[in-house]
Amino acid sequence: MIQKKQYYGTGRRKTSVARVFIRPGSGKLTVNKLSVAEYFGRETLRMIINQPLVVTNTADKFDIYATVKGGGGSGQAGAIRLGITRALMDFDETTNPQPQKTAEVIDLDSSDDDSGEAKDEAKVITFRRLLRSAGLVTRDPRVVERKKVGRHKARKGPQYSKR
Repeated sequence: MIQKKQYYGTGRRKTSVARVFIRPGSGKLTVNKLSVAEYFGRETLRMIINQPLVVTNTADKFDIYATVKGGGGSGQAGAIRLGITRALMDFDETTNPQPQKTAEVIDLDSSDDDSGEAKDEAKVITFRRLLRSAGLVTRDPRVVERKKVGRHKARKGPQYSKR
């Protein structure tokens, strides 16, 4: 099987869209041709971006290149995080394809085990399972509500005056 050299994931959050490419490397993070420290000044935004890498213990195994546009800092960081998550899942599913489950593999409650040995079947921990349990796979659907006519903002109306 031919190994891909780079893996891709698209991330979206609020009005931001990020295209994320991961390649095997030393852990260099580049966002719009700048280092992540130059692009995101706040430490919390950098922590958000690194969450998928910390959960999967791959912080120093991949070089990440992301292009992001639209929205503000928080939305862009969330979009990059989702893009990294999807790219890591693509990498894991490409390099470690899951075997087809057969009847012998599923049969866990066989009562003829008198030897007392533990089953060799350990649960396969995939990146998808790790990232899903950390809550990183689901796209956050919240976006800013549009402004309505006759209102100051989306819902704030003019002050009521009795006279």
